[in-house]
Amino acid sequence: MAKKQFFAILDTETTANDTVADFAIIIVDRKGEIFNTCAVLIHGHFDKFELFFIPNQSGTWSLDYAKQKRAGYNAMLESGVRTLASVAAINRWINQAIGKYNPILTAYNLAFDAGKCVNTGIDLSVFASRFCLWHAAVGNICSTKDYKNFALVNHGFNNVTEHGNMTYKTNAEMVAGYLNGSFILEPHTALEDARDFELPILLEVLKKKNWREKITPYDWNQHQTRDHYMAK
Repeated sequence: MAKKQFFAILDTETTANDTVADFAIIIVDRKGEIFNTCAVLIHGHFDKFELFFIPNQSGTWSLDYAKQKRAGYNAMLESGVRTLASVAAINRWINQAIGKYNPILTAYNLAFDAGKCVNTGIDLSVFASRFCLWHAAVGNICSTKDYKNFALVNHGFNNVTEHGNMTYKTNAEMVAGYLNGSFILEPHTALEDARDFELPILLEVLKKKNWREKITPYDWNQHQTRDHYMAK
């Protein structure tokens, strides 16, 4: 009998100092059953630095948004939904999870999350195998006609790039919305994003034949609106 395969879905929310404030990994199998979870706010980072924000921006990723988000996290701490944990405790949990499940590491934009983990001292080098879930979604889901039509109907377009081009979105919100049948907003909290958005995307990717061969790094040139939509 083949050995059971597990995946470790990673998500992070960051500080203004490019470190991790909110960390989550869920260990799942190919059917989507969750076998183990780590979801913590990181001592020495969440409680020391501002949460990430973009200066002089309104709405999502503004300073006001970061303050509202911190209030939400503080409520989670008060209710016990989250706890503060040290980097050392997180690294111990990771090593124990690898010893028990030997999971394949993935994340939606793995390079981003992995880089912030390095800055924080979280050791992901111990995972034997990994792939970027975003790149897997680009090659296995976002290239389909149905997905592009969903993006069109739901106005799933990025702002014009520095080259004057508009692209259709391939982010986790849009892809999960496509799979769900309606566009939904991520809460931008690590556990909830990993469980409610990235897990459904992973399961859809795993349904595809030869899905690993279709993993495609994102290239905005290949997702320009002008190349995929025509006026009637």
